[in-house]
Amino acid sequence: MNVGIDILGGDFAPDSNIGGAVLANKELKGICKISLIGDRDEILSSLSSFGANPDDFEIVHAPDKITMHDHPTRALTQKPNSSIAVGFDLLSKGEIDAFASTGNTGAMLVGSMFKIGTIPGVIRPCITSTLPAIDGAKSILLDVGSNADCKPDVLFQFAVLGSLYSKNVYGIEQPRVALLNIGEEEGKGNLLTQATYKLLKETNEINFIGNIEGRDLFFGKADVIVCDGFTGNIVLKEAEGIYTLMRKRGIRDEYFDRFNYENYGGTPVLGVKGNVIIGHGISNDIAVKNMLLHSYEVATSKLATKINETFN
Repeated sequence: MNVGIDILGGDFAPDSNIGGAVLANKELKGICKISLIGDRDEILSSLSSFGANPDDFEIVHAPDKITMHDHPTRALTQKPNSSIAVGFDLLSKGEIDAFASTGNTGAMLVGSMFKIGTIPGVIRPCITSTLPAIDGAKSILLDVGSNADCKPDVLFQFAVLGSLYSKNVYGIEQPRVALLNIGEEEGKGNLLTQATYKLLKETNEINFIGNIEGRDLFFGKADVIVCDGFTGNIVLKEAEGIYTLMRKRGIRDEYFDRFNYENYGGTPVLGVKGNVIIGHGISNDIAVKNMLLHSYEVATSKLATKINETFN
């Protein structure tokens, strides 16, 4: 097993990425190799500052960087020696089992779809977020930003993708799938949610339990919560804002500490042929460590393969 990480991505690269890789290696050593993809000199210098042995890692020289300001589509073709482009090349050739980055999200999504490819039958790949429930469980929210506008058949597929993710990575045998709406009743919502409800209600592919309201998101009523990316991104940013506000006011709470993005690290792109994990741009070493550990979980679960089998 080999997990690759873009060392040059994110606001605190390369040190936060190297530091996270060093921490992850302590837990994965012997069962998974970590490939550090970026400028070789920067990698060796940063490893030395952490007192880490370069022989514990695969080092892949990729001197160019795709910045947050680069156009996602043009950057991948104009910078073939960038850490993101090289990472996708390694993944497409099977030289790594998963590729993770805290860099340009647009470039990661474009690379996922055009360098790795969308699984046949999947209309639009999507990304997720983990919502902590008050009872200690986790709920998966999708989409959270990659598809702002959706049609009912796309939301239907999100439900299937989220259910497969919950089952194969989180080990929930029959995930409860809910549709985020403005009321629990079947007839509530806009034209999109009303049409999607009918599709979800009529299928036996998933365990659909009906609508869920925004006030119930954190009570563990569903394992998978489906919405369009516009709505999902607002929910995600609001949760992050609540956590930041509490910290600024000096309020510490065991439950709300679980809102910290560091705990989750990254999320897979669901619906593409390989294991691609996207992390937060402001990730520190703890978040990067957890992103790599989750990348290993996703790869060992063979999630992309199982999604492909389901859709084909």
